[in-house]
Amino acid sequence: MALKSELTNSIIGEQSYFEGKFLINGTIQINGKFEGNILKVDQIFIGPSGKVKANLEASSVVIEGVVVGNIKATTRIMLLPTARVLGDLKTPELIIQNGVILEGRCLISNNLNAPAKDTITKLYNV
Repeated sequence: MALKSELTNSIIGEQSYFEGKFLINGTIQINGKFEGNILKVDQIFIGPSGKVKANLEASSVVIEGVVVGNIKATTRIMLLPTARVLGDLKTPELIIQNGVILEGRCLISNNLNAPAKDTITKLYNV
C-alpha cells in the first residue's frame, strides 16, 4: 500500500496557511492551516497538526487534526484518535476510532441527498 505522501498531489505544509476557496483534482494533505468557505477535492488527509475551518466535500476524508465545518464524503469519513471535529457529517461509511472528539449530526446513508427520515419511513411505512 502506498504512503499518503506518495498519493498526494497537493500539500499544505505544517508551517503554511492557506485562506480562500480551493478546488483541486486529486488528493490534498493538510498539515498546516486552511480557512475558507469550501474545500472540494477527491481525497483529503488532515494530519495531526492540520487545522481546517471550512466545509469539506470529497470522496474520502481522513482526519487526524482539527476540523470546524461540515463534511460530505461520497465514500467514507475516517476519524483517527487525535481527530477533533465540530460539524455535521454526511457519508455512506463512518469510521470513528477511540479518542475522537466529535460534535455534530451524522447522516450515514448511501443516498446523501435524501433525508434519512424519508428513507426509513418509506421502507417501513411508518
